[in-house]
Parts: sequence; C-alpha cells; structure tokens
Amino acid sequence: MKVLVVDDSKSIRQIQRRYLSQMGHTVVEATNGEEALKVLEENPDVELVLLDWHMPVMNGYEFLKAMRANEKWKDIKVMMVTTENQEKSVIDAIMAGANEYLMKPFDQEMLENKIRWLMEESL
Repeated sequence: MKVLVVDDSKSIRQIQRRYLSQMGHTVVEATNGEEALKVLEENPDVELVLLDWHMPVMNGYEFLKAMRANEKWKDIKVMMVTTENQEKSVIDAIMAGANEYLMKPFDQEMLENKIRWLMEESL
C-alpha cells in the first residue's frame, strides 16, 4: 500500500517512513498540507495519509478539509498523527473527515495496529 506521510518534522517523517517500510508499505512525503495536495495529485495510488496537525503554510486540518472537498480523494483513509490532544480538536478532525487518530509519541506496534484496524474497516 502507498502511504503519504505529512509532517513538518523531518525526524518524525523518518521514523514513520522506517516503520511503514518495515511493514511493507511504500512511502511518499510532504512537509505541509499544500505540498501534500500536490503529492496526492502526482500519486493517485495513495491509499492512506498519516497527517500531522500543526504545520506551516497549510495545517493538517486545512489540508483535510481541502482533501475531503475533492471527490477523487474520498476513498483515501486519513489518520491524524499528532500531539494535538484537545477533545475539540479530535472531534473537529473526525468531523472534517479523519478516519482515525494516533497520539504522538507512538511506537511501531501502535501504528501497525491502527493501520491494520483502519484498513480492515474499509473491507
């Protein structure tokens, strides 16, 4: 499966890339929401987006709303992967179209379990 990792932190992207690669996934990256929209245009086979909340240029919430407004991306699963833990933010993300939420810090097992559950839900 191809996964888009969207996070302004290079170290977080590297960790997620390593975990996802070990799980057998192909990874593409973006450093903010605006860049992520371009990556989606260039990679129509992306099936999952791991999305940070706080980023410059276009944050995760803004990206999520823009992505969900485009019919061709309606089936892509989105997991927020963030330190944002305010109940209102979690609810806002789910209401905007996020399918799952994972709090930082996390380990490979947590990420793998969330992805497995999320992708099995869509079968």
